[in-house]
Amino acid sequence: MIDSDVPAFFEGHEDALPLYEAFETCLHGLYPDAGRRVQKTQITFFNRHVFACVSFARVKRKAELPNPYLVVTLGLPHPLESERVAVLTEPYPGRWTTHIVIGSFEDVDDELLSWLGEAYAFAESKR
Repeated sequence: MIDSDVPAFFEGHEDALPLYEAFETCLHGLYPDAGRRVQKTQITFFNRHVFACVSFARVKRKAELPNPYLVVTLGLPHPLESERVAVLTEPYPGRWTTHIVIGSFEDVDDELLSWLGEAYAFAESKR
């Protein structure tokens, strides 16, 4: 599924591309119908609505971020309580934007994928 838009997104962050590939492989293994849009500042995944994004958002101080890193952002119907959450906001009632830093292949684990599943189902259920 990796195409020419994706490597261009990773210019200057080439070390993070394998992390992204691992994440996308898992995502599309679970949700093969999910769409993907490569934008200037993020890669967005959607079904009826956006359910996940990958970016290099600075959600922690630079010294606290692993090298390489990616930020996975999920839209959830509830606040996620986990030490893995870097930033949590409620942009409008009942919608929680959750930023999670991944810095290794081990971070793309069952816990992250279960949250991804919640985000997928939430986006699919919205009008």
